[in-house]
Amino acid sequence: MTNTKQGRTGTSAITGAVDGSTRRMGDDYIVSTEELARFKRDGYVHLQGVMSETEMKVIDDAYQAFLDRRIEVEGRDFNDMTTGEFGTDPTSYAIVNVMLPRKYLPSLQGNLFERRAASIARQLCGDGMVIDFDQLLAKQPFREDAVFAWHQDQAYWIETPDRRTATCWLAVDDSTLANGCMQFLPGTQHEPVRPHRPLHGDREASHTLVTDLRPGEITTPVEIKRGDITVHCEGVLHGSGGNSSASRRRAYIVAFRSSDTVAEERRLGFTHSHNDAKDVKDSVDGLQA
Repeated sequence: MTNTKQGRTGTSAITGAVDGSTRRMGDDYIVSTEELARFKRDGYVHLQGVMSETEMKVIDDAYQAFLDRRIEVEGRDFNDMTTGEFGTDPTSYAIVNVMLPRKYLPSLQGNLFERRAASIARQLCGDGMVIDFDQLLAKQPFREDAVFAWHQDQAYWIETPDRRTATCWLAVDDSTLANGCMQFLPGTQHEPVRPHRPLHGDREASHTLVTDLRPGEITTPVEIKRGDITVHCEGVLHGSGGNSSASRRRAYIVAFRSSDTVAEERRLGFTHSHNDAKDVKDSVDGLQA
């Protein structure tokens, strides 16, 4: 993926399927003290078996409805994350990106993954966490250009006093090195937001922001099974490589922040929609660093 020549890559072997039934309790999923400590130390954590195979069906059906364009999505909220292209035939997109799917398909609101992710966010970050945004990201098969550039999420967001974040990233397909799994630079949430730049000229040309790895930095790929999740905070550096496999790599993301932070974002006109006003998008932390 972009800039990997500047750093080395660590290893994180894929873990065999875990039933998860002893940790799934209705709307809750029990996070261990070790996992909480890992999240605080590294800025991310892998949680196994958050959703069972049966429970994934609702997600599959909704996902396919978006990919088939049976759900109307406004403007730039359905785009190619690699190029910023929108309003065209999505079969040519390397990474199909759908912002705010729960807005465009209200039946998604309150689904089991949202409820279980809310339980996880509360355990990792404390009380007062609410949904800030959701997102679908599908890497198309045989698209080695389906690269998500290195970035920190806070770089995409405006400054707020409370930065607590739990971004719950659900693997709708097994996520592997071959199809472009998530990769992290552990501990980078403890440093200031790095300067970022638009991948293609400016935020109107492309929403995507990118920063650089530094010489000697060791990134960690995290391969996970369908139904597993990673949870990461606002400051940990992460990205993902292209998809050289014959299958899609689909992910469903629900991000939680404090209710006060979400209220402040909305007061300033920041909704996480790619249709937000340009002056709002230009005011984000990564472009001010």
